[in-house]
Amino acid sequence: MESHNWQNVRQGDRRMHKIGIVTDSHSGITQEQAAQMGIHVLPMPFYIEDECFYEGRNLTYEQFMERLKRMDKVSTSQPSPAEVTEIWDQVLNDHDEIVYIPISSGLSGSCATAKMLAQEEPYRDKVFVVDNGTVSTLTHQSVLDAQELVEQGLSAKEIMERLENAKKRKGIFVTVDNLQYLKNGGRISASTAIVGDLLRVKPVLYFDTGTLDVVTKCRGKKKAKAEMIAQVKKLFETEYKKECEDGDMHLLAASSADVAETTQWVEEIQAAFPDMEVLSDPLACSIACHIGPGGLGIGFSCRP
Repeated sequence: MESHNWQNVRQGDRRMHKIGIVTDSHSGITQEQAAQMGIHVLPMPFYIEDECFYEGRNLTYEQFMERLKRMDKVSTSQPSPAEVTEIWDQVLNDHDEIVYIPISSGLSGSCATAKMLAQEEPYRDKVFVVDNGTVSTLTHQSVLDAQELVEQGLSAKEIMERLENAKKRKGIFVTVDNLQYLKNGGRISASTAIVGDLLRVKPVLYFDTGTLDVVTKCRGKKKAKAEMIAQVKKLFETEYKKECEDGDMHLLAASSADVAETTQWVEEIQAAFPDMEVLSDPLACSIACHIGPGGLGIGFSCRP
């Protein structure tokens, strides 16, 4: 009888153990969405024409896209260690542990900095930094996965391990509207950009664990969209057939296009995969600055 009572106490303690989930604004999750989800989002800094802005604080997504359209000089930056630990301190005020899911270490040094900070007191064994190679909608889905794992009763360390073990089982295909942004980011040459725009060439890029690489090139956006859907279908029918059959696959959409084009794109994805729900987000600023306005993406993420 005493053993049974003690077990109930331990189960009660576990239920009271609170895990907070923190991500950064490169996830595409707004402060308003974060409040609704019960998570926390660290605003990430950007430099536009050498002036510093913080996404979601003094820079909206719409304002960011307007500056991109004007071809203003845009560059991403890292938050200071103090800004990172400040949000951790806030969350630890009413949580026992934190799962922190920042932008991929392949795109920013902020993940490595966070990993280092998490080894120092008072964060050691309390803050667990996830490096699962995500950004934008992929990170948003990782946050949802983390929430699901919290509900299952896993510890913050176990959640980190589960998310990182699924690192290579996700990706996103993206196409662009204007090659000048890829040229500005050094991903293609100036001559390639000029010729490509004249010939209406739309490259299809693939992002998985931290790099953005050109997969193929299509004549026109319509063909590029069809190619991206075909690429995902092929993966679902081969490499990820079991995950799809078991219901362990998430389908994602991302866009830096206007509302009408984005809506049409999501409808096209839904028509191609009628049995799956689509999580749709604006393309995160950290990717949009390389892609430019009018970018469209389709992604997938296996349940960890």
